[in-house]
Amino acid sequence: MNTQALWYLSRGTGIVALLLLTGAVVLGMLNSGRLTSQRWPRFAISAIHRNVSLLALIFLVIHVASSVIDPYASIHWVDAVLPFGSAYRPFWLGLGALAGDLMLAVLVTSLLRARIGYRVWRFVHWLSYAMWPIALVHGIGTGITDDQVLWVLLCNGACAIAVLAALWWRLGTTHADTEARSG
Repeated sequence: MNTQALWYLSRGTGIVALLLLTGAVVLGMLNSGRLTSQRWPRFAISAIHRNVSLLALIFLVIHVASSVIDPYASIHWVDAVLPFGSAYRPFWLGLGALAGDLMLAVLVTSLLRARIGYRVWRFVHWLSYAMWPIALVHGIGTGITDDQVLWVLLCNGACAIAVLAALWWRLGTTHADTEARSG
């Protein structure tokens, strides 16, 4: 395969993975904030959140595979799992490996939720709040030349605005069951 095609595949799937991860984080916050309507019941938001998360994982795998296969940067499979050991942009690539590891932890605990219990699952799921900005910063730092392209800047900005808006909304919501525990 052409190295330029691999470069475009890696960049493209990385951006799509970030967009999908942003959607998953936003949907997760909306679901945990118990957003519901006649048209969007909670189970539908939850199902879309799960499917968008899995789609983000698929694009992440393609992103990592195309980065490793591309001979230009000499990224190895171990660099995708063990943070900060790569010869190519070790800090920025390390952030990507860390975000990927956190995503994998969320996936594994979600698959094992019935066996590990709700508290453990929820604790690990909270790592999504760290995973998302780490992934965003990885994309900005690794794709530093891409930041000169307006649409990449707009994608990163839109992702940041979407997550911050959902977080603002989520922090402003209260529920009868959480009020009863705190009061």
